[in-house]
Amino acid sequence: MTPPREDTGAPLPPVAPAVSAAAVENLTTRLRGRLDQAVASLATTPVELAEDGTYGIRCGADAWVTLAPGPSGTITSADQARCTCLLSPRCLHRAAALAASPVADTIPSREPGPSPDSDPPADPDPSPEGSQPAGPVPSAAAVSSAGPGPDPSPEEARSAAVVPPAKPVPPAGHAPSAEGAASAEGAASAGPVSSAGPALPTEAAPSVAAAPSAGPALPTGPAARAVRTVSTAGPVPPAVPGRPSAAQVRAAGGLWTAASAVLAAGAVAAVPQAELLRAAHTARLAGLHRAEGAALAVVRHLRATRDPQGAHRAHRADELVAALRELLLVTHRLKAADPDPELIGGVPHNHRPDGALRFYGVCREPVVGPGGAGGVVTHLVDDTGRWYTLRDVGPGGPARARRAGTAHVAVRSFLSDHERLSRGGLVVTRAVVAPDGRLLAERGVRATFAAGRPWAEAVAATAAPDRPGSGHAPPLTGCDVRIVAAEGEEVLVRVLTGDAPGPTVRLAPAHRHPALAHIANLRRLGACPGLEVRVLGRVDPGRVTTLRPLAVGPVPGAATTLRLPQEWRDRADLGYDLLADAHFPAGAHCPPPPRPRTAAADARPVDSPLRRIRDLVELAVTGGRRAAAEPARDGDRAGHVAALRRGGFATGADLFAALGAVAARRPRDNFGRPARDDQDQYAAQWLATAVYLTGTEAALARGLWHR
Repeated sequence: MTPPREDTGAPLPPVAPAVSAAAVENLTTRLRGRLDQAVASLATTPVELAEDGTYGIRCGADAWVTLAPGPSGTITSADQARCTCLLSPRCLHRAAALAASPVADTIPSREPGPSPDSDPPADPDPSPEGSQPAGPVPSAAAVSSAGPGPDPSPEEARSAAVVPPAKPVPPAGHAPSAEGAASAEGAASAGPVSSAGPALPTEAAPSVAAAPSAGPALPTGPAARAVRTVSTAGPVPPAVPGRPSAAQVRAAGGLWTAASAVLAAGAVAAVPQAELLRAAHTARLAGLHRAEGAALAVVRHLRATRDPQGAHRAHRADELVAALRELLLVTHRLKAADPDPELIGGVPHNHRPDGALRFYGVCREPVVGPGGAGGVVTHLVDDTGRWYTLRDVGPGGPARARRAGTAHVAVRSFLSDHERLSRGGLVVTRAVVAPDGRLLAERGVRATFAAGRPWAEAVAATAAPDRPGSGHAPPLTGCDVRIVAAEGEEVLVRVLTGDAPGPTVRLAPAHRHPALAHIANLRRLGACPGLEVRVLGRVDPGRVTTLRPLAVGPVPGAATTLRLPQEWRDRADLGYDLLADAHFPAGAHCPPPPRPRTAAADARPVDSPLRRIRDLVELAVTGGRRAAAEPARDGDRAGHVAALRRGGFATGADLFAALGAVAARRPRDNFGRPARDDQDQYAAQWLATAVYLTGTEAALARGLWHR
């Protein structure tokens, strides 16, 4: 494991993708082989922040790397990174520092047009990125990872015509047809499907013809639109209206090759990441905004895995898997000249809605991020059911996350705090909304505190994620549960589904740091079996039967439920509010008598066998192809395949076996190098497995949490 970075209070500045890629490309072959070790050594090297805003890193006795970001705080040109060694600028020290820095997160700006209620000319709006014409909202991948870059040449601009999307692009990390593929399961099943066991529906995903000797296993039937078998032979089709141009097809092919190399090498390899950044820059010049955003998101997650504080971060392996799946899925279809305009995407811009917006507070969520970052996110919802967030994140780690829960809200001319806002409301005029729903404190924004609404209405909005007008699926899941028993730091609960008994699931802490109140509150709830509560949180992507709650409240009309004070407005934020005996019914604070061991065992939820597939998919991304081949070598593959078939996941069993077999097979060319077509086959097989996993887990989650 990488040793922790010394806490100097000076994290490395973000670097434009093109700058980082060029630095690695200029290295010799010998120095490229030492890049991974050099990047890892920087984790223990303190970063000094000078008074002039430059960052200094000592790399040996005679090497001092200086990073001088511009006014935006970002390294955007090669001359802003210098080293004192004799090999500079083609030295290993400079390339390692740039490769260890975060990827710049900059949304291309667009000057807002004049409006009747705009600021007077004497006080112009300095942030030109605040306007967007009416139209669809781009994908979250493009939002979080769009970056600056040089304008294309006239020849490139003519050959890279961008087709505007006809409808909203799905968020990053979600396959375009995963929901439809998951709902059409039984018709496309590869064989008879048995029962999935207690509290788990039967397999709900399209079948995949897993034939390692014939080629990569790709879904058929309802998922054929998401992943298609592509032949790389033959000429590139000419550009026609509604189809990607030849330059875009070539750029997509380069991104696919670079992403396949990253998948084969694993999360710690720095050179494949630089190649992916270079391919992302080419995709940007070709106008492939969605693919570029997905590629930059992959690099960000890869670099976040090196952060030593990963135990307290939201950057987990599941997010890296989602980003890589999005990238491979989009490029796989683009290099086949798929005419779907959603694959092109659009340049993300902040949006200025017309008129005032009315928001209602839902809950506060502590944030502990990479590089010692900490803060709070307040979740809001409007009258149409669309979700928004107000973020306050900065250096400070868990201690700052705790303090930020009652900190002042960062909206101009608004005098309130996150605690009051999460239980009240907000009216914003001339709002500036980022494409991912973040409310931005730009010049000209005016906010006024307003009354909230019952918390039950906000939780009910999570039960209908696909209703018209919601804009996108809500980020949180809510339901009513009855406490069954405590199991360590987790709580076993039974979902309330009316007269019929619901499934037994888990509540797990969203954060385990002692500075936050998640663990203490869950232990308090677990000591009250029979208590009925309303919970709001996130489904654990690794365990579909586990919910990580952010807030709880009383169940309307229930006799045995929480008794929260009036000023809490029927909700308790588990990361900040501490539950006490006065908040429970009389006698509920007394620990219950020990339950028989058999009863506790019967109440324990059964995790889905899909966990075996997820472990292999994540292992392939973090450990590389060699790690993914281990289950095929140590004899465990047969046991995993049998368990999947017993659980009713016949297609998943075929995919699990095929991915392990393709990973273990390493054909080489006449010069002893890994065959390129085999690398493409391995990436396609991993993509098919990841798409299947997403669709099936989505179906299981709907069956458990949205009954």
